[in-house]
Amino acid sequence: MPKSRIRKKADYTPPPSKQAAVIKLENRGWVAPVMLAMFVIGLAWIVVFYVTDGSLPLDSLDNWNIVVGFGFIAAGFAVSTQWK
Repeated sequence: MPKSRIRKKADYTPPPSKQAAVIKLENRGWVAPVMLAMFVIGLAWIVVFYVTDGSLPLDSLDNWNIVVGFGFIAAGFAVSTQWK
């Protein structure tokens, strides 16, 4: 029987290197200070409301002052979604 031909294996060629993705970093230095300021303002609003027995910060809002304080805190959480 005749010998079969020996196939020459191709040399290993590594896959082409991927280009590094260009990451466009936007300046988000404002996010952390604004977020923390909203948290502190909201907390201070609620604390002042309780300490002054409801006469401050706005007497006309009565118990809605609590909602305003939690609104500031919620706004702080909303701003925190922009933090990278």
